[in-house]
Amino acid sequence: MKIGAITDCFKTDLANALKLCGKVGLDGVQIYATTGEFSCETLTEEKKAEYKKLLKDNGLVVSALCGDMGGYGFEIEKDNAERVEKTKRIIDLAVEFGAKAVTTHIGVIPADKSNPRYKVMLDALTECGLYAKSKGVTLAIETGPEKAVTLKAFIEDTKGGVGVNLDPANFTMVTGQDAVEAVYILRDYIVHTHLKDGKMLDKNQKPEDVYHAFAIGGVEALNACSGFAELPVGQGDVDWDNYLAALKEIGYDGFLTIEREAGADPTADILYAVNYIKEKCKKPGIN
Repeated sequence: MKIGAITDCFKTDLANALKLCGKVGLDGVQIYATTGEFSCETLTEEKKAEYKKLLKDNGLVVSALCGDMGGYGFEIEKDNAERVEKTKRIIDLAVEFGAKAVTTHIGVIPADKSNPRYKVMLDALTECGLYAKSKGVTLAIETGPEKAVTLKAFIEDTKGGVGVNLDPANFTMVTGQDAVEAVYILRDYIVHTHLKDGKMLDKNQKPEDVYHAFAIGGVEALNACSGFAELPVGQGDVDWDNYLAALKEIGYDGFLTIEREAGADPTADILYAVNYIKEKCKKPGIN
């Protein structure tokens, strides 16, 4: 498996983040592409050439683009036409940079398929997925507010091009889903993963409430939730030995992309995670 990091987590501009990733010997990066310096609206041909050169010079590939729309994802029908079109443009950008996945939070998938919101979300993801499939890309839903069986059933209702960005910490600290079990449930759809850790503090918290707080207030609101804590890799409750062994068993050989959204020194935590996971990957049954 390859190790990468989300460039935004370094809390610096993209050029410097790419240099940092190269310096510590990462294999690739995930880049936020919805707004900011790497968005379709901002990127010039000159900037594209600059970033392609920086990637090459630092021995990096783009593991995925983050196409997270923010807010309620694809839950609100009147917002979806614009969000679908923007997702398509991010998919086009992924193709240009050689990335095979675009990751996104899509909102909270209802477990009950008769809920009207289910069809609204399914229609949007089906359109995005078919477009992604036509371009050789997978639109990867990041795990979070729903159990793995609900996510699997939703993906199976699309018409292709939709997969999973598996974040074990989101399962562990918010949903209460066993991340190892989730690997086996979602095995046919995992195309990218996040390397993140955390601990659930309140077993009575409702995942829907957590992600709706995120929809309104972003990462700051998410970090302010009292029901869980995002922690440096290895300091939370993710069962890394069995999780990595499960990924190996199902044949996953893609990216473990470090995400650190909290903490006083995310860069130090990322560097710690690199060393931690490299040691784990040396163990029999994982390497």
